[in-house]
Amino acid sequence: MDTDKVFKALADPTRRRLLDLLHEKNGQTLGQLCENLDMARQSATQHLALLEQASLVTTTKRGREKLHFINPVPLHDIYERWVRKFERQRLSVLHELKTELEGNEE
Repeated sequence: MDTDKVFKALADPTRRRLLDLLHEKNGQTLGQLCENLDMARQSATQHLALLEQASLVTTTKRGREKLHFINPVPLHDIYERWVRKFERQRLSVLHELKTELEGNEE
């Protein structure tokens, strides 16, 4: 896995929106995805290409249609390497301390 490509792909809000759309309904065409985006098909295609290069999206052909599917494996790999190692309990304590110091009542 090329972690830099994954982080670069995730850095853009439009690409994160595309992943959200695929999470809601996997296996969408470009046209279906564009219905929920305020951009030209060409721009969406470029964003999808970067997601494919990062292996976050895979495609398959169904007749003349190209279906896009989310691939959660790179996200899981990032979670395992960069998130999981921080214990939930420790993060909860730090969050509570931050909230208390900032005076938030949430």
